[in-house]
Amino acid sequence: MPILSIIVPVYKAEHVLEKCVRSIFAQTMSDWELLLIDDGSPDGSGKLCDAFASQDSRVRVFHKSNGGVSSARNLGMEQAQGDYIQFVDSDDFIEPTMCRILYDALTAAGADSSGCAHYNVLPNGEKWVEPGAMPAGVYGKEAVRHSVVDRLLGQRLGKSGEILNGYIWRFLFSRKLLRKHDLRFSGAYLEDDLFLMEYFCLSEKLAMVDVPLYYYQQNPASVTRNYLADYMDIFRAFMEKKRILVERYGLSADDPMWVENSNWAGLLIAVSNEYAPGNPASPGEKKHRVEAFTLEKDMAEAIRKLHPRGMGKNKQLVADLICRRWFGILTLLYTVKNRRK
Repeated sequence: MPILSIIVPVYKAEHVLEKCVRSIFAQTMSDWELLLIDDGSPDGSGKLCDAFASQDSRVRVFHKSNGGVSSARNLGMEQAQGDYIQFVDSDDFIEPTMCRILYDALTAAGADSSGCAHYNVLPNGEKWVEPGAMPAGVYGKEAVRHSVVDRLLGQRLGKSGEILNGYIWRFLFSRKLLRKHDLRFSGAYLEDDLFLMEYFCLSEKLAMVDVPLYYYQQNPASVTRNYLADYMDIFRAFMEKKRILVERYGLSADDPMWVENSNWAGLLIAVSNEYAPGNPASPGEKKHRVEAFTLEKDMAEAIRKLHPRGMGKNKQLVADLICRRWFGILTLLYTVKNRRK
């Protein structure tokens, strides 16, 4: 049995998969298996996966109908044979030493998980380091709950770099722990946050290194132009699952304002999504929908109880306009912003 199972969901990845897989082949630690999960990709990704499997016996390929990244990861976990699981996204790549460093840190500490920092990479090649979830060191259950779970629970407002993102690919996970508690991904958005919250409620020890080992490819243009027509439905489902986790693990005492913080964070994303250039609605329709979001019971309660402070300039402006209910100005500012793109 391999020590590590590396799971890569694949969908429309024909032009990026080669770099990702080659970075895994280049690992200084050789005791791994690579599970390529072809999630019904309509391009040539599936054939590429099969080609990689023909080159290296450690590669296993699974072809399935399209069901989203969560279903692909879940299939990978079901089929994994390694003691530990690592996730890599198909458009990203990793340092040759990533598997070795994370595994050595984990075993030296007697931990069930390890984590690292990563590089954010722009299309022009510019990159910068984002620190890991915690500084380098070995942490027990309570420290991890405070610095990882609590931050994912309610500390969702602040400047860029202050908020903990639910990047699962920065960690090694214990397959034994995952199977014992039947942990799975659920949903098409924000699923990583829920997975990390539950996993780190159950794990006993985390070993952190401060070395950036993962290259996270970012495309700001696509992020600002993509539009999710059902975003609010997705967010409501996310909040319901989050409430279940809070009750299951008794997390509400850690942050009594977690609901308001989470709803505000979700509302700010909803506003950005609604005004995305990819939304075909008219400015007036967008304004009406944003105003309707703020009148929903949970959102209205969050606005009444909490006025966010200390965020980045743009987010702070949006929050201030929402609190004043100046939706016309908000719409005008986004309309001008989009014309400049």
